[in-house]
Order: sequence, then structure tokens, then C-alpha cells
Amino acid sequence: MPTDNAERLQQPGFAEAPHYHGHRERLRERFREAGSDALSDYELLELVLFRALPRRDVKPIAKELIARFGSFAEAVHAPAERLREVSGVGEAAIIEIGLIAAAAARVTKGQVKQRTVLSSWSAVIDYCRTTMAFADKEQFRILFLDKRNQLIADELQQVGTVDHTPVYPREIVKRGLELSATAVIMVHNHPSGDPTPSQADIQMTKSIVAIAEPLGIAVHDHIIVGKNGHASLKGLRLI
Repeated sequence: MPTDNAERLQQPGFAEAPHYHGHRERLRERFREAGSDALSDYELLELVLFRALPRRDVKPIAKELIARFGSFAEAVHAPAERLREVSGVGEAAIIEIGLIAAAAARVTKGQVKQRTVLSSWSAVIDYCRTTMAFADKEQFRILFLDKRNQLIADELQQVGTVDHTPVYPREIVKRGLELSATAVIMVHNHPSGDPTPSQADIQMTKSIVAIAEPLGIAVHDHIIVGKNGHASLKGLRLI
């Protein structure tokens, strides 16, 4: 009779386990023992894909995603239609990947909501970058604050093209009055990756300030985020 597993697998009726099963367990063990810093971007992405593709070697898929999008963060924020272009990525994988981005945004938003915005500025920046920095189209978001500078509402106002978002200053101020906001923080992204404000960004911001401040709504800042960092118009003394 067979005396060990290796001999049993050689007998008729026993299928050899796929080669990637051992790899999966080793990867999980490294994550359990050393955390995410011990894994490369593609290895972390493998862990995300394990549940979606339980009967497939996901290492080549994870490597292709990183090669195509550039990093773990960019891969998990990639639009579904672009993820579908990668061989082996179906709807189950797209959902698992999207969950990571959604979870990160939910966590960072919670950190902003729990504290006074101006005293937790790094959390605000983290939330803005997590939510918008890797989007492939320009988005314009407003954080509406009360008199204690706590978050009343976080609203995505507009979604534009790869290099332009239509912004209507009077509509922004109108919404602020509806919410009884006393201050706003404006945020938008540059899909190019470079957060440097354009002249159009600066002029638009000044237009909103000119309309909002006489009505009792302060513009605390306009933050521009991109894959390569962020820029604060207030910090740059442009408003």
C-alpha cells in the first residue's frame, strides 16, 4: 500500500494538485507573518485575485496588470473596461479588484468624518488622493463644512474628460447655501498625473471665492491631486 502522499498521487484515480497551490499558501504565509511590505505589488494583487480565480494560476495575470497600469494603486483604480482588456480578468476579478479601491476610500473618508477637517489635513489629502488621483477622467468634488469645520457632505459635482471638467461657480455656492455650509474645500484631479494648477484652475477658483465669500461661505482650499502628488492653491498662495 502507498506509504505517503507522493506515492498516493502516483496511483490511478489521484490527480496531482496544481503547481500554484503551494505558491498560494506560501504567499499567504508571508503576508500573515510579515505583512504587505514583504510583498511586491504583483504579489499583493495575486492575493486579491485568489478568491475570484480559485482554479487558475493568477501570477501571470497579476504581473500583466502591474505592467499595464504601473502599480498596485493604479491597477485597483483602473476602469472596468480597461481591466477587461487583460486576458483572464472577468467580472469576478473586476469586482474583487474594485472592492479594494472602495474599501480604501471608505476607510479614508471615515477618518475625515470623525475629526475637524482643518485639524486632520493629512487625512483629507489621503482621502482625496485615494478617491480621485487615479481616475482616468477629471472629477470635481466639494467637501462642505459646518461652522466647526466638520464635514457636512462630500459630493462629486462633475465628471469631465481627460483634461477638462465643467465647473459652475454659482451652482457650487447655491449647493453650499442649501446645506447651510460655512466653508468648502474644492478638489479635482489631473489624470495626467501632474497636479500643477493651470491658469484655468486658478481663475475658476478665484471666481468661486468672489461669489462665495460675500454670502458667508469661505473657500478653505482648492486641492488638485494626481498620481505624482498633490497641490494646494492655498499653500501656493494662489488664493
